[in-house]
Amino acid sequence: MRNVQDTLLTPFSFRFYESVGYLKKTLHTGITTVRDAGFADVGMKRAIDQGLIEGPRMQVSINPLTITGGHGDNWNVSGVDTTFPHYPGMPSGLCDGKEEVRKVVRQMLRSGADVIKVHATGGVSSPTDHPEFTQFSQEELAVMVEEATFRNGVKVMAHAQGAEGIKNAIRAGIHSIEHGIFIDDEVIELMLENGTYLVPTLLAPVAVLEAAEHSNTMAPFAIEKSKQVIETHKESIRKAYKAGVKIAMGTDAGVFPHGINLRELGLMCDIGMSPMESIVATTKTAAECMGIGDEIGTVEPGKVADLILVSENPLERIHVVEDERNIRFVMKDGKIIKKLF
Repeated sequence: MRNVQDTLLTPFSFRFYESVGYLKKTLHTGITTVRDAGFADVGMKRAIDQGLIEGPRMQVSINPLTITGGHGDNWNVSGVDTTFPHYPGMPSGLCDGKEEVRKVVRQMLRSGADVIKVHATGGVSSPTDHPEFTQFSQEELAVMVEEATFRNGVKVMAHAQGAEGIKNAIRAGIHSIEHGIFIDDEVIELMLENGTYLVPTLLAPVAVLEAAEHSNTMAPFAIEKSKQVIETHKESIRKAYKAGVKIAMGTDAGVFPHGINLRELGLMCDIGMSPMESIVATTKTAAECMGIGDEIGTVEPGKVADLILVSENPLERIHVVEDERNIRFVMKDGKIIKKLF
């Protein structure tokens, strides 16, 4: 994650070249499929599909929807806007009111979105809000579901951290909740009733605080908010897990360095999951959350041949998957990508 000065001084095209290394690193760390939650466009996905670059197969959301002044609106009080520039294939995600929301969803779908991403609450990394702040109304969120899911068969995923914003998202019919920092009993009831998936991203606040110790890339407000929420986040995910909420592994890669994604499994085990449950969340349940469970996620006849081998038994030591050097073999689509023996 860049600091503000680097963001302002980095040439526009540089990030596309930079992403080539990130994609390769993600694949070589053992992740063969990703649901990108923002800022990867269809060109990136197509470059992987056509073999121009190495990377995991992708579902892209293009640009997350956000309200003016909300999480994802990177306008700063100085007047400087550090939002990644909009360009053909990457429309702005800013929208307020039901009709603007409807139009922006249509623009994302027109740009090739496989999934729609919305910021339903404030967040840790944004300068002008807080994780507990509710952003879009339930009616606005319902319009997203109407346009994306009911009319086009495309799921909606929600960055949602505060309890009220999570409830609005679930009641509106949103498919999965990302982060879920402030989960209460009513949220759990709603998730169970609606079959909503939870993607905990436990690594996100941990990685923010680690980065703050070793570099100056993290803004002071992000560091402070991470400190405020980290224990609450763990307890919320623990409660949801014990209640039987469907948990799919996901991270906030990009907020922290790409390639350390599988540290999430150890963190899931820290809140009570067994090593096998964390692996199932990363494979079978994650594939089901993405709507492609009939194609990937388990080793079965007729499914795509995605396999990884690690240097030790992860059921005995789940932390073995955290080091890319321990991922000895990666196969994607039946093709050997990495072989270290």
